[in-house]
Amino acid sequence: MTLGAEDQTLALTGNDLSTIHAPISSLFADHLAKQTLDQFRLSDSQVSHFHDHGYVAGIPVLNHPQIEALIDELTEFFQSDHAGAEYWYEYNSNESIDPNTVLFHALGAWRIGSGFHDLLWHPAITVPASQLLGGSVRFWHDQLFCKPALHGGVVAWHQDYSYWTRTEPMAHLTCWIGLDHATTENGCLHYVPGSHKWDLLPITGLAGGMESIKQVLSDDQYEKMQNPVAVEMQAGQCSFHHPLMVHGSFQNKCDRPRRATVVNAVRDGVCAISNEPLLEGTDAIPVGQPLDGQFFPLLLDISESKE
Repeated sequence: MTLGAEDQTLALTGNDLSTIHAPISSLFADHLAKQTLDQFRLSDSQVSHFHDHGYVAGIPVLNHPQIEALIDELTEFFQSDHAGAEYWYEYNSNESIDPNTVLFHALGAWRIGSGFHDLLWHPAITVPASQLLGGSVRFWHDQLFCKPALHGGVVAWHQDYSYWTRTEPMAHLTCWIGLDHATTENGCLHYVPGSHKWDLLPITGLAGGMESIKQVLSDDQYEKMQNPVAVEMQAGQCSFHHPLMVHGSFQNKCDRPRRATVVNAVRDGVCAISNEPLLEGTDAIPVGQPLDGQFFPLLLDISESKE
């Protein structure tokens, strides 16, 4: 199923879609019926793998027409003056510190494109997220990470929660979705299994060198970093990882792009611990109050799903 003419209009109007907390297109309509939710549940072995190793990968999310619809929107986003550009939380046409490589990284696509907006409610994301978080699922924020062919930059080793300490408790989850086949040649994700059991590490830079993290690791941790797992996946598949999982990705030197979107979620009830806005351009949430409101919609309410 592709976006129809009406849906394409929605994607290009330049309206702030964060005011709408439900799907607005037909892109994922076939998957949203409550009676179909069980088909998206992870198996017991997949859940165990997540808790033991810090991640689970190869989960199908998107079919080919859905991938194409999202890539169409993504192509518009590469033009910095596109409709709705003022709604990005963060927009980096190139975040790489190496002038010879490119890493496109942006936050806030859900506010601008109807496909990326509706992706948040896709049960292939929300149902497993509920299993892994142990409760109802609330949206935190989304990201785009794109590496062009031949000169795509790195995403340096990091833990996601090191960037999210303005919220607690640590009940967060990252869903990384490939819009292209992700391989070692074009810069797929790499995980350090078991690193989700490490303490929180200081930030050493998201787009710096892959060795930057060495300065904050113990000798034992650094030794374990020498054998990361390359997470190769087909386009449309996803991985889920723990907020303390050490992960990164290397350069894309092959002739194929590596484009991905990320949905970051929290268990409902996670609170702000800063009176500053949690994301650029959003309304501040008082300290101690749970995430809620226009920018942090509830994606799956498990009390309703059991009715």
